[in-house]
Amino acid sequence: MSIIERAADKLKINVDVEQKQAIKNIQRDIIHDSKRKIQKDTPDIERITEKFRNTITATPKIQPIEQQEVNNAIKINREYIDKPIYIPGRSAVGNKPNIDNHLSQPHINIDLDRLHRLGIVTPQHGKTQIAEQFRIIKRPLLTNAFSKNSGIKNGNLIMITSSLAGEGKSFCSTNLAMSIAMEMDNRVLLVDADVARPSIPKILDFNPDRKGLLDIILDQRLNVSDILTKTSVDKLTLISAGTRHPHATELLASQSMADILRELAQRYSDRIVIFDSPPLLLTSEARVLASQMGQIVLVVEAERTTQQTVKEALRQIESCDVINLIYNKARTSAASGYYGYYYSS
Repeated sequence: MSIIERAADKLKINVDVEQKQAIKNIQRDIIHDSKRKIQKDTPDIERITEKFRNTITATPKIQPIEQQEVNNAIKINREYIDKPIYIPGRSAVGNKPNIDNHLSQPHINIDLDRLHRLGIVTPQHGKTQIAEQFRIIKRPLLTNAFSKNSGIKNGNLIMITSSLAGEGKSFCSTNLAMSIAMEMDNRVLLVDADVARPSIPKILDFNPDRKGLLDIILDQRLNVSDILTKTSVDKLTLISAGTRHPHATELLASQSMADILRELAQRYSDRIVIFDSPPLLLTSEARVLASQMGQIVLVVEAERTTQQTVKEALRQIESCDVINLIYNKARTSAASGYYGYYYSS
């Protein structure tokens, strides 16, 4: 081997030694830096580790669900699903609830002393002349409504009307409803069907701005229970006229109204439904309602309504089989000292 070759080999060996030493130096520096960084970060790592350990300890252990618990959950769910659900058309899935126990509108407190001063029959003012008169008036109506031999369809649907305005039909409607509410075996629902000029809220002193008859006809999402209002008079429930509508006559003549009347007539065997309707000769709503009533009571004002007017009013409702007349506002003899409303059947 030449001197040059030996020198080259020696140089190569020296270079390899230096490279290896350099690599070792770099590795030593990396290890040293890593140890120093680990020592610096150890408190943070320990803190994070401890926090994680505490979180695991505080977390509730997940327990397996027992089969009995699953069965109970299924049972509860089925009971909820099986509850009665009302759908458009007002038919129910399941048993129908008692609508008097599901009233959505506020309860009305009726001032009986105020009604007594207005000449309305009340349960707490004993035997008065007007109370006796309405006992006579209601008896044949109740007999027609519930007698199996009467042959009257929907006999518990009673419409109170008059020929003209101001003859006292709303006064008679309220008195008749209050008198029937005093019966032991009957309940009464008073419906303000005078949708253009409702008077029942004024007589009974409550806010008329509540959902009522026209609302349930227009809104298929509503049920009868949504428009019923319970009162402080036991056995007396109300339905107000509802939101006014320019096509009230068409609404009252609709199939939806017929379905509502059928439900009101058939739901309870002990209920009388009294409709305070508009005057016959001033609007067409009364004639539409009359065609679906079991009984009609025509209020005639004494010394004012002419015989011809009464005949025309009777002609409007001649399709109804049962028509009763109340002779209203007749004066008694001067000796009696009574000059208020007077009724005879």
